Amino acid sequence: MIPVPMDHHEKMRLRAAAFRATRLYPGPVGELLSRELLTWEEFGYRLGGEQLVMRLVDHVLQSPIAQAEAA
Repeated sequence: MIPVPMDHHEKMRLRAAAFRATRLYPGPVGELLSRELLTWEEFGYRLGGEQLVMRLVDHVLQSPIAQAEAA
C-alpha cells in the first residue's frame, strides 16, 4: 500500500472534528479522540482509504451537541 497525502480539505475536517470531539465527549474519551484526530491531521497521509478514522470524523461532525453544553 502506497501512502496517499491528504488534501487541505481532509486535514481541515480532521482538525474540526478533533476540536469538536472534546465538546461532544467531555473528559478522557473526548481528549483521546481529539489527540488521535490531531495526530492523523499532523501525519497528513491517508492510510487504509476511507476507513475507521474518516468514519469517526463523519460521526463527530454530524452528531449534535447538547444545547446546555454548547452555551
